[in-house]
Amino acid sequence: MTRRPVLFVTNAVPPDRVGAFAALHDRVGIELALFGGRSHHATGGVADPGVPYRDVPQREVHALAASGRYRAVVAGTVGRTALPAAWLGARRARVPFVLWSALWADLRTPAHVLARPLMAAIYRDAEAVVAYGPHVARFAQRHGARRVTIAPQAVDNAFWSAPVADVPATAPFTVLFAGRALPEKGVAELLAAWREAALDPSRAELVLAGAGHDGAASVPAVRVAGSLSPAALRNFYAAADVVAIPSVPSRRFVEPWGLGANEAMNQRCAVIATDAVGAAAGGLVRDGRTGLVVPARDSAALATAIRRLHDDPGLRERLGDAGAQAVTGYTYEAWAAGFAEALGTGSDRYGC
Repeated sequence: MTRRPVLFVTNAVPPDRVGAFAALHDRVGIELALFGGRSHHATGGVADPGVPYRDVPQREVHALAASGRYRAVVAGTVGRTALPAAWLGARRARVPFVLWSALWADLRTPAHVLARPLMAAIYRDAEAVVAYGPHVARFAQRHGARRVTIAPQAVDNAFWSAPVADVPATAPFTVLFAGRALPEKGVAELLAAWREAALDPSRAELVLAGAGHDGAASVPAVRVAGSLSPAALRNFYAAADVVAIPSVPSRRFVEPWGLGANEAMNQRCAVIATDAVGAAAGGLVRDGRTGLVVPARDSAALATAIRRLHDDPGLRERLGDAGAQAVTGYTYEAWAAGFAEALGTGSDRYGC
């Protein structure tokens, strides 16, 4: 008899997660239920994720999870009703439910405050919680999670570490930011730090890659690169001396990870991140070891870190080498292994 698949409920599959879902499907057999909607990923979702999937509105998630066609149900924390619908559907079908969580701080919008009792119930009841990293695991455990595994955030390391032939021309010292011009991404704080660092504009440059940065084009020694293809962005990582991830928390969003850290480390680029970046809270960017970590919203501390790396090429090289070594453990296979571990215990609870 063919084993039933695991239902995996999420809004979309961004390009950087296609390989992760393929690795998970190879291990456990999944079917994605994609309900669309808003995404924090700048690139959005792919049309075909490369594994079995179906497009469903959120109102149909409960019936699908309760259908008995699946041996377990996994759902993330995105969407308005998809998570509770998947959880209640799994309970009705008497199959294990696994929560995939990116949360590591209490969000403070009215909707999030109202949802806290429901989230607490899901944390306590889920057979397992799969966390982005140790920071998310600790948060889940404080909220009653009984069993937590970690699926480390990963990119396609082979792609992002590949040698680059077409390196763009840059200044002798270049800081790169890659992301959208959203308040939580900390671009305003980065521009303030760049001014405060007061580096020689003939020999230093801040490059802003991503959408929405046109207003910064008038700032001295700032280049607006605009939206880039993955290959073009990889070229800029290869050309940069430092990648800055200056995210700041807000009442509606705290950076769950920041995959730019993984991408930059694959090109042996030194990373500066704030303590509001999940990759720092989760242990990939370690202050003084694999990067520099500064307090969020502290443009003076960020300026000091930029000047420090400008003045110390040896430190840049050491951090770049250490980051390149550290990121080798953040793979699609490790991500899939975290989910496989979560699904291994409890999958026989209801005779599945």
